[in-house]
Amino acid sequence: MESKQKIKKENAESVRAIKHIGIAADHGGFELKVQLIAALKEIGYEVEDFGADELVLNDDYPDFVVPLAIAVSRSDVERGLAICGSGVGACVAANKVHGVRAALITDYFSAHQGVEDDDMNVMCLGGQVTGYSLSWDLVRTFLNAHFMGDERFKRRLAKVAALEKEMKWK
Repeated sequence: MESKQKIKKENAESVRAIKHIGIAADHGGFELKVQLIAALKEIGYEVEDFGADELVLNDDYPDFVVPLAIAVSRSDVERGLAICGSGVGACVAANKVHGVRAALITDYFSAHQGVEDDDMNVMCLGGQVTGYSLSWDLVRTFLNAHFMGDERFKRRLAKVAALEKEMKWK
């Protein structure tokens, strides 16, 4: 355990801080998105908002999450936050974009481990099920985590990338 914490610290020190992030939400995550944008800007993040721009009860999460996921896959933003009512739909939509590794996060461990081991680049939240305080803690944890780059993690990600490539043509 001690050596893993040492590696985490060394890795975190060797990687530049995440500063440019994207965020998207439908009606189910709109309120949480507004709160998170304000908090992120307050501590110095550059936040690109992919919508929704207003609360519309009939909107659809793919309309906002997919453009966010594309921006993450193109490195237009460094990481993404995708929010819908449960977080599930946002996660499903984001993961359809090549190069995106999105996960629905509800706990502290997964918020950092998903980045450290699996190079997660989009965190999904449920605006109707995860309160602001917990969401804010999870977002900060996600943004402060860095991919560890261990050989075993790279090997696993290469298998996922190969699967993406293979399935793209079927």
